[in-house]
Amino acid sequence: MTRQIVTTDIGGTHARFALATIDEGRVTTLSEPVTLKTAEHASFQTAWEEFGRRIDRPMPHELAISFAGPVGGELLKLTNNPWVIRPALIGEKLGATRYTIVNDFGAVAHAVAALDGSAFTHLCGPERELPTDGVITILGPGTGLGVAGLLRRHDHYDVLETEGGHVDFAPLDGLEDRILVELRRSFRRVSVERLISGRGLMNIYEALATVENRPAAFHDEKELWTAALAGSDSLAAAALDRFCLALGAVAGDLALAQGASAVAIGGGLGLRLANHLPRSGFRDRFIAKGRFERRMDDMPVKLITYPQPGLFGAAAAFARDHG
Repeated sequence: MTRQIVTTDIGGTHARFALATIDEGRVTTLSEPVTLKTAEHASFQTAWEEFGRRIDRPMPHELAISFAGPVGGELLKLTNNPWVIRPALIGEKLGATRYTIVNDFGAVAHAVAALDGSAFTHLCGPERELPTDGVITILGPGTGLGVAGLLRRHDHYDVLETEGGHVDFAPLDGLEDRILVELRRSFRRVSVERLISGRGLMNIYEALATVENRPAAFHDEKELWTAALAGSDSLAAAALDRFCLALGAVAGDLALAQGASAVAIGGGLGLRLANHLPRSGFRDRFIAKGRFERRMDDMPVKLITYPQPGLFGAAAAFARDHG
């Protein structure tokens, strides 16, 4: 049976919508996504209505939602977005007869499980495919830091949705000690997301400017990211180096905590860093786990290059739930 559903990926900055075709329990096509800024819409319902106007056709009555926040309970609140969703009202408000809601990186994990090797590029470690048996740690920086786990058992899989981006940041050298001191002036508790996210680069940059007792030249995140990736400003470039070091350390920590045998990195910033990460200190920090260094060095790390894993993964989760 072939059916079409609406699939959505709601993040802190953007809400993306697309139509997905499902055939025999598999996602076979995904339409060109419509991307809306969450700040320009009062609620998920008004963004949903705007998507309906954009496609100018009757909306399917089945829906998959990838949601950037904890999933469960009567009221869902996004971590970095003021929208709320009441699952009990989805049918009434949106006219949906069936729906699936998954955490945003839970959706990415579903995508990793369903996509083939062409959706990934090799980052470091052994150049082999992601395992078909075992745990894959999935993480990625965007508006926040998303984390999930994927447990594969040959012919089936399970997804573990987590809030691993909110674990404590652990400095690993003297400069990171000083960065932590500066961040504590603004945050009572410094989680890894305070450094490894879109805003995280600015937090690191401002801390380094204070360490060097110099004014910060950048106050806009987009301008800072552009300068850092281009290497046109030395302090911005130093902040990006620290960002990549922290990402490597946290990726390794999460892989150890989850008992993983591979890692997949996604997120909106993951793709932007595709050319930079292999030349950074990411790998050195990833494997620097003392007695477990040999194990970490034998772990493939992949970058998700599929353009819309959240949309695809939410649709894959719906297909798995509803056949």
